[in-house]
Amino acid sequence: MTVESLAQRFRLCPVTGLKVNRDSELLIQANAVVAVVAMLVGALAAIGLVLTRWQAIHLLPADQYYRYLTAHGLNMLIFWVIFFEMAVLYFAGPVVLGCRQPAPKLAWGAFALMVVGAIMVDAMVFTGRADVLFTSYPPLRADPNYYLGVILFAVGALIAVGLFFASLVVAKREKTYTGSVPLVTFGATTAAIIAVITLLHGAAVYIPTWLWSLDIGNIDPQVYRMVWWGLGHSSQQINVAAMVSVWYLLGGLTVGGVVLNEKVSRMAFVLYVLFISMASAHHLLVDPGMGSAWKIWNTSYAMYLAVLASMVHGFTVPAGIETGQRLRGYTGGLFEWLRKAPWSDPGFSGMWLSLVIFGFMGGITGVTLGTEQINIMAHNTLRIPGHFHTTVVGGTTLAFMAVSYYVLPLIFQKRVAFWGMARLQPYVFGGGIVAMAIGMIFMGILGMPRRHWDSSFAGAPFAVELPPAGELVQVLFGVGGLLAATGALMFIAIAVVTVFFGKPVTAEALATGASGIPQGVLKLPAQVHTGEHAERVHREGVKGTVVLVAIFFLCFILYYFTNWKMLSFLWKVG
Repeated sequence: MTVESLAQRFRLCPVTGLKVNRDSELLIQANAVVAVVAMLVGALAAIGLVLTRWQAIHLLPADQYYRYLTAHGLNMLIFWVIFFEMAVLYFAGPVVLGCRQPAPKLAWGAFALMVVGAIMVDAMVFTGRADVLFTSYPPLRADPNYYLGVILFAVGALIAVGLFFASLVVAKREKTYTGSVPLVTFGATTAAIIAVITLLHGAAVYIPTWLWSLDIGNIDPQVYRMVWWGLGHSSQQINVAAMVSVWYLLGGLTVGGVVLNEKVSRMAFVLYVLFISMASAHHLLVDPGMGSAWKIWNTSYAMYLAVLASMVHGFTVPAGIETGQRLRGYTGGLFEWLRKAPWSDPGFSGMWLSLVIFGFMGGITGVTLGTEQINIMAHNTLRIPGHFHTTVVGGTTLAFMAVSYYVLPLIFQKRVAFWGMARLQPYVFGGGIVAMAIGMIFMGILGMPRRHWDSSFAGAPFAVELPPAGELVQVLFGVGGLLAATGALMFIAIAVVTVFFGKPVTAEALATGASGIPQGVLKLPAQVHTGEHAERVHREGVKGTVVLVAIFFLCFILYYFTNWKMLSFLWKVG
């Protein structure tokens, strides 16, 4: 390819000033579109699940319930988020660094593998040949094509991750940027490293399982569980790193948020790489095959270094937003910067709700449930899915939705359709997830099982009596779940209509402030770092964020203490 033809593969973004590679742009668009399709499948399945676990309705029979549960887990936890994360990698690598896509044909081949694999998996699930749930524990056995589909998807994702690393090399060699890589790219690199670790675990567990499904060799269920959770839980840690990167990105795009100390933020990302996979152990704390020393080590000590990383980001992201707002003149009191934030911008509101839900609900419940002794009384109850719906859904999915409102005008170059509904969507989705998760957590505290189709245990050979409060929290769970599904369908409708029928973002539309363009795109917030006002802002610090962090720690202490108190009622000594 000549220098002239290579130059034709780029366009200059009029808003951000980024040199956007056309090959990468098309790959971002393709991966994002398929991600939204996967979300649609998962959201429709979720409606059936909510209306079944809501015992007053109890919609689906047992076989359909478990089939929908399998489809929901795979499409939401794997296909939706990983396809979107591939889009994030194509953006954070070639686009942010302004370099070419290293191997476009190979990238499209990887995308094809992922799509074929996802279709194979869903086909096996919906035709009743893979009723094995998300975890697919042996001796449950699916059709061999189910495992083959997972393998093809993982291989495609691994190739895409490899191309992201290759783009870093290309950018460095061709000197398309100066200094250190931007923090967004650094965070995406963290996600990519965790993805490699995760996908290698997937290969280690699914290739022999595929052979076992073909009656070649045997599978030890205990070994399967241990290796599989290196995939199943670690895949959600890819989400955490990608989500935090999106927080930093949206902070800058929406309010001119700054990074207070890049070295501290980068070190927190490094802690993710080194220690976050240890959290996988909390899924194995009830397994008799794992020794006490192994369980204690993996649920304390080094694991808390990953918790420290999340706490660092939980401070630096809102602190950067506060600083950005104060630099723009919002200096009154502790919280003028927060009151005067652009709450009608779905990019900002979605990002902030993601931060709060992930921190106050996902983080606090995650660390508590990851404690060995507390995990014993909570693991096989609805408290666990209540927790991870606040991390993966209330945190990651909501962050990805929020950044989509900037991806649509900046990458697809389309004005967001149904702009009034788009402004409301993060609140509907976030509020629904909060209500549903609180309902699930309290249902679990009352003793409702994690995976059982019938919360009342009707027809069981033993009597199970749940407290009357269970009916009330089931209503909260059901209404919240339907509200969250409504928010997801709102987002899907907005995304589909925008991509295929949306009005283009033109220079005139930007100049006149046309509907469907976020305020951060209409006027990218300037970052002010010098001058007397800037010096005063930096000298006064981030008092509002400090207060919010203090409230967080009080909530953390209260919840943690309450769980130990509940354990003391069950675990009598003396």
